[in-house]
Amino acid sequence: MNHLLIVPIALPAFVAALTLLGMRRTLALGRAFSASACLALVLIALGLLWQASDGTITRYALGDWPAPFGIVLVLDRFSALMLLMTSLLALAVLVHVMVTGLDRRGWHFHPLFHFQLLGLNGAFLTGDLFNLFVFFEVLLIASYGLMLHGQGTARLQAGVQYVIINLVGSTLFLVAVGILYGVTGTLNMADLAVRVAAAPASDQGLIRAGAQLLIVVFALKAALLPLHLWLPRTYANTSAPVAALFAIMTKVGVYSIIRVTTLAFGDDAGAAAWAPASWMLPAALLTVVIGFIGLLAASRLFELAAFAIIGSTGTLLVAVALFEQSALAAAIYYLPHSTLAGALLFLTADLIARRRADLDDRLQPGPRHAGIEPLSLIFLLAAVALAGLPPLSGFVGKLLVLDAARDHAAAPWIWATILGTTFLAIIAFARAGSLLFWKSAQVETLPRTRPPDLRPLALLPASGLLALLALLTIFAGPATGYAGEAAAQLLSPQLYIETVLGGHRGGVR
Repeated sequence: MNHLLIVPIALPAFVAALTLLGMRRTLALGRAFSASACLALVLIALGLLWQASDGTITRYALGDWPAPFGIVLVLDRFSALMLLMTSLLALAVLVHVMVTGLDRRGWHFHPLFHFQLLGLNGAFLTGDLFNLFVFFEVLLIASYGLMLHGQGTARLQAGVQYVIINLVGSTLFLVAVGILYGVTGTLNMADLAVRVAAAPASDQGLIRAGAQLLIVVFALKAALLPLHLWLPRTYANTSAPVAALFAIMTKVGVYSIIRVTTLAFGDDAGAAAWAPASWMLPAALLTVVIGFIGLLAASRLFELAAFAIIGSTGTLLVAVALFEQSALAAAIYYLPHSTLAGALLFLTADLIARRRADLDDRLQPGPRHAGIEPLSLIFLLAAVALAGLPPLSGFVGKLLVLDAARDHAAAPWIWATILGTTFLAIIAFARAGSLLFWKSAQVETLPRTRPPDLRPLALLPASGLLALLALLTIFAGPATGYAGEAAAQLLSPQLYIETVLGGHRGGVR
């Protein structure tokens, strides 16, 4: 077996335990181990991406138990991409946290941070529905602590709402898993695909009910309308670096929808075939509209970033909801863009809020400062990325989505929604930028607290995310090619099934 496949799960678990038990009060040492682990995860993810790029699907059976009885991890093109995106985002967020000193506000930031990575990486690698639930719970429990890190009344109130919503989601997840296990007798996703395809007609109704409930749970994680109400308050009231890391949390829901639907509930699933297709597209279109209208209503920069996450995730789900190869390829290309651009806006918002002192992130005119010009440029580029304007990758992603939807029956609705909300995003970001950087308040209304000077190093994480978006644009050809191959692999799950269950076709390790 390829033991490298277990490292993205084992390494965060080891570092989390190490920093929790031995380095809580030794910040410098904890930072060193934490940063080293994140850098190692980037290198490992690059190696796994290279390994998966030729179409090989790799499995790792823990304890060497044969599937479907044991715990199995599976690597393909899509999961390798998600691992790389998670590690790059984690490294940028961690550097921002260390530079701005957020980890000084409590002893447990670094353990919680790595437990979060453990849950994320496990969710992207697992080949079993119950273990997907377990990794969901790991990342959610860590996210509860990260959200409350730094304290504050508003943060605590939003945290209670966040916990309650996710407890409901976890309960529904268990109900859905129980239904599917009761009918099919398995939770291994590859084995589930085989048994669903062979299920008698009498079981089709229960299988469809379990599939729909499972997708609803994933839609809750992805903040799909009307299950999105928890996200704006949660993301706007936690610390900005934590919200930047949470930008990938909605993508865990999107990943799960794609993985489970294409693998277990595809063409051969009988009554459960493409279970969410009947309702996901209109819900995704409404999510796009609500997200970008929310940009216009935002009174704080963190709220603006939170609604941008909703809008961009809705655009992503529009492509996913078509369940067709070119649309799925467009979604896979747009997914890293959406995540990195949302995280970039949160980190930029944090820097702007620190520079404005008492005004914090409120969208109102403030004093002019000589040191704010680099921030205005980064904010402009983040706005361009999230609105989907050229020359950054959001423009390419939206073009791919529109092109994939060209022959769909709902094409007029899709085109009108995406183009119309892009215009709304331009207006909203232009309004925010003019209030923050162009207008200045009267002297007597300005805060008396002198804002701190930003060190050049503080701009490094946001600049790094911006560079990644630029690379995604410059290498759009290879990136879209990889996305197309990943989509084709997802929509032809036979190799995945044979790999997990012990088949011996070419390309299987």
